[in-house]
Amino acid sequence: MKNFVEIFEVGPRDGLQNERSRIALDDKIAFINLLSRGGFRRIECASFVSPKWVPQMADSAEVMDGIERTSTVSYAALTPNLRGFERAVMARVDEVSIFGSASEGFSKANINTSISESLERFTPIMLAAKEENLPVRGYISCVTDCPYDGSISPESVAKVANELLLMGCYEIALGDTLGKGTPEKIHNMLTSVTEDVPINRLAGHFHDTNGLALANIDVALDFGIRVFDAAVGGLGGCPYAPGAAGNVATEKVVCHLESLGFETGLDSSIVDQAVGFARQLRGKYH
Repeated sequence: MKNFVEIFEVGPRDGLQNERSRIALDDKIAFINLLSRGGFRRIECASFVSPKWVPQMADSAEVMDGIERTSTVSYAALTPNLRGFERAVMARVDEVSIFGSASEGFSKANINTSISESLERFTPIMLAAKEENLPVRGYISCVTDCPYDGSISPESVAKVANELLLMGCYEIALGDTLGKGTPEKIHNMLTSVTEDVPINRLAGHFHDTNGLALANIDVALDFGIRVFDAAVGGLGGCPYAPGAAGNVATEKVVCHLESLGFETGLDSSIVDQAVGFARQLRGKYH
């Protein structure tokens, strides 16, 4: 297992959420069903947020109801508050995610609260998740740079990561939301974060705005991180991070990891089909 690296596929949620044209429910379901055959252990499928803020995710309950579930896949959803969590439970998700930020400016723009207030809001979700026996993953946005606050100190990231760990998050995904992270910045950030958080509880979530995502993954690999978020076809972006490009492409990460001697357990032919499907979606709705 030392040479195994898991890719957490986030295309159906983080990848599609920023598409301007509404994507048909049947296409979302077909996309997830295809990915379910690819060997992924976890797929992020939905977001139970207000449709006012993220209209693309308004049909998340219908998506979860319509997919053909595979027993080896954990189907995940984003839940920013208790109401969203309750809707996710009704939709029979396998795990949920909460999302905070290492930047005060981004936290206020994204979820309209300070960092400390956002962490307080997660407490009832964590309690409810414990009762439902649902795993909770934590996201941290802007781990190196913020569109509002500029450079983010590694200590700020470490503080939020430690809080999420103490709350009970089984894993914490460190997000380079703008894609402005460099190997040096990622190294400094991870040096600080790993003082408090065990490396096996961390994941990397890198956007590829400046083409450095793979180099940043290499730094994280050197630290011992073995889980990375990615989206087939490089789908994605963030509505609250102007100028941010998509997630690092799953197919690029697979190729890169395999060239380094790591195994991902993914079926390359299915991944290629999913890349084609993602491109068709963009062509169909643009």
